[in-house]
Parts: sequence; structure tokens; C-alpha cells
Amino acid sequence: MPGRAVVTQELANLFRVFSHPHRIQIIEELRNGEHDVNALEEALGISHSRVSQQLATLRAHRLVQVRREGRHVYYSLLQPEIARWLSHGLDFLMQRLEQRNELRDAVEEVRHLWQDDEEPAEEAH
Repeated sequence: MPGRAVVTQELANLFRVFSHPHRIQIIEELRNGEHDVNALEEALGISHSRVSQQLATLRAHRLVQVRREGRHVYYSLLQPEIARWLSHGLDFLMQRLEQRNELRDAVEEVRHLWQDDEEPAEEAH
């Protein structure tokens, strides 16, 4: 069982990396190749320091790598498959959305039924 505990802890740590929207956006931006902090700042619409903070977290978890070219620093995904893996999360979001739509439709149907039942009672007053 110790191996299982180690693996589940590592997976939990990995999932925590994805708990911040900016880190997910950075991974998506890096999907198509490397970018510097300025490009990521512009793409995400957040400050330079915030981009740097999120990149530090991604680096600490070995999801991005750094390439230096003179004074410029470029970031890329260490394992590009992670971006494809994240895109599979959209399937889960779509299922949740479909369930919400089903619930919304059911609520509208019941609201219509209940309003029809209530209208005559209101007219009687």
C-alpha cells in the first residue's frame, strides 16, 4: 500500500497545479510552442509578476521548461501531452452542461405545470 499512497499524493499534487485558471491558460498558450513572459502577459491580460508567479509553480512541478537566448527567457511545455490531456477535460464540462440543460428544461416544465395550477387559485381570491 505505500506505493499507492505515494502515487495518489503525487496525483493530488499534480491536480492542485490545475486549480488556478491562469496556470491552465498558460498551458493552453504553450500548447503551440514557446512564449516569453511578455507574450503570456498579453495573451492572458494579467500582470508580468502574476505570469511569473504562475510560471514558477509550473516549473516547480516540472510542467514547463526554460530556454534562454541572451536576455530573453522562453517557456515551453516539458510534456506537450499535458495540453491534450487538459482538452479532454472539456468532455467532462460538456457532460455537466448537458445535465444542467436537462435540469433547466425539467425546471421550466415543472414551473409551467405549477403556474398553471396556481393561476386558478389566485383568480379565486
